[in-house]
Amino acid sequence: MYAIRAKQIFEEEIRELEKLKNSIDNHFNQVVEILYHCQGKVVMMGIGKTGIIAHKMASSFASTGTPSIFVNAAEAVHGDLGMINANDVAILVSNSGSTNEILNIIDPLHRLGCTIIAMTGNMDSPLAQRADYALSIHVDTEACPLGIAPTTSTTATLLMGDALMVCLMEMRQFKAEDFALYHPGGALGRKLLGRVKNVMTTEVPRVTADASFRDVVCEMSDKHLGMTMVYDHLPQGNCLGIITDGDIRRAIQKYNDVHITAADIMTPTYKRIAKEALLTDALAIMDTYNITTLAVTETTTSTDIIGIISIHHIIDFN
Repeated sequence: MYAIRAKQIFEEEIRELEKLKNSIDNHFNQVVEILYHCQGKVVMMGIGKTGIIAHKMASSFASTGTPSIFVNAAEAVHGDLGMINANDVAILVSNSGSTNEILNIIDPLHRLGCTIIAMTGNMDSPLAQRADYALSIHVDTEACPLGIAPTTSTTATLLMGDALMVCLMEMRQFKAEDFALYHPGGALGRKLLGRVKNVMTTEVPRVTADASFRDVVCEMSDKHLGMTMVYDHLPQGNCLGIITDGDIRRAIQKYNDVHITAADIMTPTYKRIAKEALLTDALAIMDTYNITTLAVTETTTSTDIIGIISIHHIIDFN
């Protein structure tokens, strides 16, 4: 019974969010432009549960290239306004738009010279009327059966904040390596800040062009990378191409002759990356070409293969 009720709650909130989505208009574009061109920082302000959402928004903005802080509206009039200056943009979050603690800081913010953006569920409220710009986060009903506890309204606020954040990320062309720069202490940050040389293996699978099908499979199995490079001769020959698991499968379907060689099934072209490149660069190449391994070279211009990096190396890196 609880699972059924949970699905109903999801459906109720989704319906309200759909209506909010359809109400988004040019005011959203204006707010994004204001935030993008902000010369200072974005100051998120709220109290209570909407304050918690505002705090999350500030953290998300700050970690994705838009300098931002959270200031509790109740504390602002007791000295925390000192954190704010004329170059900042203040986003005041209040579902009712009539919360006294929020209204009390509007005039001081104007005196400081801040641009004020309201995020409110009531576009006729004092907050919406006195702000420079206003975004509606209006929902008709809360998922709470009493209509009292903030539920759908806080979800709407969070989603609107996410929409602003993602638009700003895209305008700033924020990349994974930028994210890693702001998250050096986290596991994801360490992975993204790592370099290819930190995770690659120097045990490069190698076979000659005349190697038998069996020898190719054995070399790939021994090195556990699902691929092997193909050379004209070993140990210091020229690399002619690559054989992957996919090439093996296609060869089994195509050939009946057990005497096929590496040259018959290899792919002449292969992707490579320099050892000093970021892991984000390696991931981008793998994602673009739908592959799981890259040959590693000393520099971007060199062709001698000194290692192999696989998607599993990156996943396991910490």
